[in-house]
Amino acid sequence: MDDMDRRILAELQQDGRLTVTELAARVRLSVSPCHRRLRELERSGAISGYRAVVPPAAVGLGFEALVFVSMRQEDRDTVAGFEQALTEVEEVLEAERLFGEPDYLLRVVAADLAAYRRLYDERLAALPGVQRLTSTLVMKRVVRDRPLPAGRTAAGPAAAGAS
Repeated sequence: MDDMDRRILAELQQDGRLTVTELAARVRLSVSPCHRRLRELERSGAISGYRAVVPPAAVGLGFEALVFVSMRQEDRDTVAGFEQALTEVEEVLEAERLFGEPDYLLRVVAADLAAYRRLYDERLAALPGVQRLTSTLVMKRVVRDRPLPAGRTAAGPAAAGAS
């Protein structure tokens, strides 16, 4: 990945609806090479998809909680069963497996406190291997859907300043 690829990615993170012609103009590249680079970024997995960003409150899901999950046991089958079951809970917007305690962090949305309580009692607490759930409510999202830092790679400015 070179500087031009990073410029293309930066532009698309700001506006994923750009046409190839608009994108090429913004990164100062002709359309054909821009299109080739874009397809290669998609093929390589550097771009994994395009989507509309919908704030949960806009569709009636204004209640948000962070849920910390501690597992009763962490053998391969239990973890796989938990993670598979978790993918079927559509109110879980994000799920991260963590080192240490707790074992998982979930970002969950619901319509209101009553809907969250039902989700917690009926779905989350019933997931395979769960020992304990701890919730904290989100008061306000301060940073949301931020694009990745532009121009940074493993050997770039961030890594160089780390020593």
